[in-house]
Amino acid sequence: MVRGGAAPTEATSRRNAGLLLTLVLAGMAMLGPFSIDTPFPAFAQMRGEFGVGIDEMQLVVSTYMLAFAVMTPFHGPLSDAVGRKPVVIGALASYTLASIGCALSPNLGVLLFFRVLQGLSAGGSTIIGRTIIRDLFDGAEAQRVMSRVMMIFGLAPAVAPIIGGLLLGLGPWPTIFWFIGAFALVLAGVVLVVVPETHPRERRRPLRLAPMLRDLVRVARDGQFERMGWAITLVFAGQFIYIGGAAIFVVDLLGKGEGDFWQFFVPMISGVIVGSWVSGRAAGRVDTRRLITWSFAVSVLAAVLNVGLAIAFGPELPWAVVGPSLIAVGTGTAFPTIQVALLDLFPHVRGAAASVAGVMPLATNAVVAALLTPLVTGSVTTLAVASLVLVVLGCLMWVWHLVADAGPARVPEPSRS
Repeated sequence: MVRGGAAPTEATSRRNAGLLLTLVLAGMAMLGPFSIDTPFPAFAQMRGEFGVGIDEMQLVVSTYMLAFAVMTPFHGPLSDAVGRKPVVIGALASYTLASIGCALSPNLGVLLFFRVLQGLSAGGSTIIGRTIIRDLFDGAEAQRVMSRVMMIFGLAPAVAPIIGGLLLGLGPWPTIFWFIGAFALVLAGVVLVVVPETHPRERRRPLRLAPMLRDLVRVARDGQFERMGWAITLVFAGQFIYIGGAAIFVVDLLGKGEGDFWQFFVPMISGVIVGSWVSGRAAGRVDTRRLITWSFAVSVLAAVLNVGLAIAFGPELPWAVVGPSLIAVGTGTAFPTIQVALLDLFPHVRGAAASVAGVMPLATNAVVAALLTPLVTGSVTTLAVASLVLVVLGCLMWVWHLVADAGPARVPEPSRS
């Protein structure tokens, strides 16, 4: 049935435009995992050229993520002040230049400097993309679109190391950074043409530091926001500890080569895609709190199973990746739902809300990658136990949220921006 009596060709055109917009928003979200996962297969080659160890190479991940986390609080408020598109285009242009710097780096120190610049700019597309979704769509439809974007975005960590391995077959490790720089440049051009400006001038905030910081503080100090945000952050950290330590997990623990990362990423990301599909199907049909509760229950059971499989089978495939993949089903289901709920708590400063919601997992995962991962990657069992602890902590935050907000959740339904 065509809404509003539109002709079939008009309805088809709208559907095609919606699909194109979804693909572009997914591409914006994919920049983050492409930045992390595509270089993984080149770590061995880079270690040999730079004369460094595996712990030093782990800085290629953690410095990028720390920089991403440091800048993330400001992308959203900037978009609340000047509009969404200028921030996205500027960030993608800066990311392209930083990628060129990475490709030309003569040593690890220079590479880490440009990785910091990559991290400072990458959030402009990743964070603002979520805000654009909520600007354009309401309620269950926003959850469905967020889920579709997550399904496509979920392919990135699976295909990124595969692409990285293929690129190594074409040239040395700088080829990978030339590729992701070109990806950002093309994406900037597509965003310029396809994505509308979703934050009109009459709704924009002052372009001053003090009001921006006040908006961020107001969001960050909200009790509901904190509890929901930390719940998904910690549960996802139980999954991310495997992603951030993938070079150690796949090569050192599982004994695989630089072309074998797909054996870990494909099943894990399949879990994210399945979870996102469930979230989209449940939108408007299953109560939000019930859906998140069941999603987190799946992650806890998967984390417990993961420990059992690690003890029973050790570093053997497929058992070593079953648990992380099932944890990903839970996080993939909960993430789109919680993201929409968090943005709905602050409809007038969605950019600031998206920034705070983004910086919580980023900062946490950067600490996990830099400090916790080296301590727990001595065996698959210690890694699985660390994952379980993080997932349980996240679920306890969710239980606290349910107890503290036993009444109706504060999820307003504002008019579209």
